[in-house]
Amino acid sequence: MQTELRPVEAGLARPLGQVPTVRLRGVTKRFGEGADEVLALDGVDLEVWPGELFGVVGESGCGKTSLLRLVAGLLEPTTGVVELDGRPVQGASPDVGIVFQRPVLLEWRSVLDNVLLPIEIAGAPRDEHVGRARVLLRDLGLAGFEDRRPRALSGGMQQRAALARALLTRPRVLLLDEPFGALDAITREALQIELAQVWDEPGATALLVTHDIAEAVFLADRVALMTPRPGRVAHVFEVPLGRPRTPEHRYDPNFIRLCREIRQAMEDGRRTPDHGYRRAGA
Repeated sequence: MQTELRPVEAGLARPLGQVPTVRLRGVTKRFGEGADEVLALDGVDLEVWPGELFGVVGESGCGKTSLLRLVAGLLEPTTGVVELDGRPVQGASPDVGIVFQRPVLLEWRSVLDNVLLPIEIAGAPRDEHVGRARVLLRDLGLAGFEDRRPRALSGGMQQRAALARALLTRPRVLLLDEPFGALDAITREALQIELAQVWDEPGATALLVTHDIAEAVFLADRVALMTPRPGRVAHVFEVPLGRPRTPEHRYDPNFIRLCREIRQAMEDGRRTPDHGYRRAGA
């Protein structure tokens, strides 16, 4: 029997009755008060589906990180609703893993102990997770560095350890806040490949925010373009690339075309009133 499908954003189709893993409905976020008030996000509507890696791009200051922190439960919306699996987000959840812009490793702990930190915080048996921690470190190129302190690692190696820490508990949702933005171009591209290879737990969903259009297109299944502040979803682009992603995908004509299309949309938006963007679904 054929599954009945319904159309959704960007021409994708999803089974009827499926609930988005992440959904934002009419989300607005303001910071400060009075003359100091800043409208960071304005009326954001967004859906991210199970098993999807969803990218969000936009200029610095457009509210990308605020959006991610709302999903993580680290911020509350001023208006609107943020949902995980159809339920309103109410504080941080163990089902959500986060990789920040900086590794945030504890200098007095070894690499392995840093990766195991979420297990200790949750009060779970450490011994049951050491094996997976070592496998993740190996897959991310850190075999042999398990007992080193973070200061002995390069920036790229530290970020690999932070990624292993976020993946250790097999989170239902992985949030990536410009995780490679502080790295050199060669290290950044290498880590993008490694992330594409290790993130895909069964049923896992990832949300990546970045100012790097090529990074978003290489990693994501769909990419949302945000307007400059106040951040709104201007348009959602479907990425016409198969998986698994390999370095060769960077030379695919579809990859190059979509990068150009998103960049052109961003530039066009700067030159016209109200940023000139086409709102998602318009």
